[in-house]
Amino acid sequence: MLAPPLAPGDLVEIDCTDLIAKTGQAVGRSNGMVVYVLGPVPGERARVRIESVKAKYAVADLVEILTYSADRVEPFCAVFGTCGGCQVQHLAYAAQLRWKRDIVANALRRLGGIAEADVRPPVGMADPRAYRNKMALVVTGGAARGSDIADTQFGFYAARTHDVVPIERCPIVMPQLDETIAGLWDAARDPATGRAFTGARHVIARAGLASGECVVSITTDRTSHALPPVAQALAAKLPGAVGIGNSSEPPSENAVMGRRNVTVFGKTEMQEEIDGVRFRVSPASFFQVNSEMVGKIFGYLRPQAAQAGRIIDLYCGAGTFALYFAKHGARVVGIEENPNAVREARVNATLNGVDARTTFLSGRVEATLRSKIGIEALAAADAVFLDPPRKGSDEATLGALVRARVPHVWYLSCNPATLARDLAQLVAGGYRLGSVQPFDMFPQTGHIEALAALHRADVASLEFAPTI
Repeated sequence: MLAPPLAPGDLVEIDCTDLIAKTGQAVGRSNGMVVYVLGPVPGERARVRIESVKAKYAVADLVEILTYSADRVEPFCAVFGTCGGCQVQHLAYAAQLRWKRDIVANALRRLGGIAEADVRPPVGMADPRAYRNKMALVVTGGAARGSDIADTQFGFYAARTHDVVPIERCPIVMPQLDETIAGLWDAARDPATGRAFTGARHVIARAGLASGECVVSITTDRTSHALPPVAQALAAKLPGAVGIGNSSEPPSENAVMGRRNVTVFGKTEMQEEIDGVRFRVSPASFFQVNSEMVGKIFGYLRPQAAQAGRIIDLYCGAGTFALYFAKHGARVVGIEENPNAVREARVNATLNGVDARTTFLSGRVEATLRSKIGIEALAAADAVFLDPPRKGSDEATLGALVRARVPHVWYLSCNPATLARDLAQLVAGGYRLGSVQPFDMFPQTGHIEALAALHRADVASLEFAPTI
C-alpha cells in the first residue's frame, strides 16, 4: 500500500488558485494532492504546515505568505478569521465579484452540464459594508446561564464551530444594528435591564433601511417572565426599537427562533420600503437581508414584470417580489408553506393597495401546484418566479412547470449548486436558458445570489438588459 504523499507536520509550499466559498479556505496542490488553508488569496504562494490528511485532500495551517497578490486587502473587522460571519474580507471587492461570477459559471458547467451559459458580471454594491438588515446574536454567560448579569456576553459563532466570539461591533450590519449591539451590552450591565436576558439563547434584531425602525426578539427555552417587566426600559437603550418580543420553545438545539413568538412591548413588526413597495416585517419573517440589493433586483425585473400579465411567485415568503410585480400591474398568485409568512404577505398586500391583484396560498409548493387552484394558476401564467431555500426546488415542482408549459421562468437562487441542478431539469424539459445575472446580496462572504431567465423554445424570450 502506497504511503500518502503528505503527512501531518510536513512543511510545503503551494500556489493558491481558488477559494472555497463556504469556508474561505484557499486551494492549492502539493505532491498531486489538494491542500486547503485559511489565509491566502488566489494568486499567492504560501508556505504551509500540513495539519491533517484525508483520502483526497489535506488541510494545512498557514506559516507565511511568500508571494502576495495585488488582490489582497487588509480586513476591516478586528475578528475576521475568527468570527464565522465573513470569509473573504481579505480579498479586494472587485476580485470578490469576479470570483463569484466564476462560482456560478463553474456550477452550471460542472453540475448542470450547461457549458455556454451567459453568466454576466455580478451586480455589486457601491459600499460593500454595513448592509445587513438582520442579525442573530448568541447570548452567553451571565443572565443567560443564571449567574451574575454583569457577565452576560453577545457574539457570533466562530468559523466551523459552536464556540462563541464576543462581538461589540460589526461593520457588516447596518449602522443602526451596530449601535444596537452596543445598546445590548449596556443593557446587560444595567441592573434595571440586565435580567431581560435571563435564560436567553439568542437576540434577533431587524431594522428598516428606509424607516429606521427596529424590532428585537429574545429567544429563550421557555416563556420568559423576566423580560416583560423591563422590555420598555430595554427598548429605550436600542436605537429605533419599536418592539421587543420573546421567542420560546425552539424546535432544536441550533434553532435561532422558537415555535412560540409573543410581543412584550410595542409593535410586532417594523416597516421597510424598497422601490415604492412597503413591507411590515417581523424578526421571524423570511426577508432578504440586503435591502439595497433587493432594490437592484427589482429594477432588473421591472421591464419584464410589466410585460407579464399573470405571474406565479413560488416560495413567496412575506410577498417581497409578489408585491413588486403587483405594484407594476401584474396579477400574482403567491405560494408559501409558512402560514405566518402568508399572513404577513396578505397584510403587506393591503398596505400597498394591491389586494385585488394578489392571491396568497398557504401550503407546500409541490402539493399546491397539484391542487385544482394550482393547476389553473399554472395554466394561466405568463411567468413563474421562484426563490426557493438553499436546498433548491424539487423534481415535482419543476416537472409541473414543464408540463404546464409556462412561457417564462425566472429562478432566483442563493445556492449555485442547486440552481445548476434545477436548471438542468428545466432545460431537459424544453426550456432555453437566457441570461444568468448574479447579484452580490452578501458582500465579504462566499454567498452569491443569481437570477436565471428561461423561456420555452416556442415563445419569444423576454431578454433582460445586461446592465441596470
